[in-house]
Amino acid sequence: LRADRSVLDLLRSDTTFLNERLAVQYGIANVRGDQFRRVVLTNPNRFGLFGKGAVLMGTSYGNRTSPVLRGSFILENITGTPPTPPPPGVEQFPETEAGHKPQTVRERLESHRANKSCNACHGVIDPLGFALENFDVTGAWRDRDRDAGEAIDARGVLASGARVNGPAELSAALLARPEQFVHAITEKLMVYGLGRPLRHQDMPTVRAIVRAAAAREYRFEDIVQGIVASDAFRMNRLPPATPETRTAQARSAN
Repeated sequence: LRADRSVLDLLRSDTTFLNERLAVQYGIANVRGDQFRRVVLTNPNRFGLFGKGAVLMGTSYGNRTSPVLRGSFILENITGTPPTPPPPGVEQFPETEAGHKPQTVRERLESHRANKSCNACHGVIDPLGFALENFDVTGAWRDRDRDAGEAIDARGVLASGARVNGPAELSAALLARPEQFVHAITEKLMVYGLGRPLRHQDMPTVRAIVRAAAAREYRFEDIVQGIVASDAFRMNRLPPATPETRTAQARSAN
């Protein structure tokens, strides 16, 4: 916002802020001391949100990565197409049985997805998460699965038909349709600005804001200004007071 940059930089930015401890975690040399400083990244797999430990750790379990959580995060927050909730009685993720050779997370998910009812959703979710499998639970890069000893397979075919292999190709595939990401960002900002969920009547406004912002490559400021100038924001009203809210307001005033 302060630098008047495009929201697309959230997926493609080659800069981040590191101190020595975090730089070691990211495998970046020549960063010394506890002070965070701006660092230009050279590894495209670290560009944007997908290369950041906070996102990667927040979409993992304590003992293993989760392509399902990571894929769901992307669908919810990046493409704006959240997956449907799992049906009741869905089978749990298959863990490695005692006495058997450990399998990679991908191998266990592949057997899980053999069920047609599961694959209807996981066929969309999992390829997104597989592209981030080179990042472990804490976001450190790995080439092999520690438990199974197998090389990481980060290939996948997205719902669009695009084939990706790794974080950099995933970001490039998503940026090929920038308006989809910007639409998702605009929806999130409008929910925040309006203080309520969006309704279908709000969608023309969202689309108009996205189209207008395209003229300056989807600058964050333009999206915010578009929301503030919209009728939905300017004419937003508080819900009618109820006896309960009047009582609460009277108590707070006293």
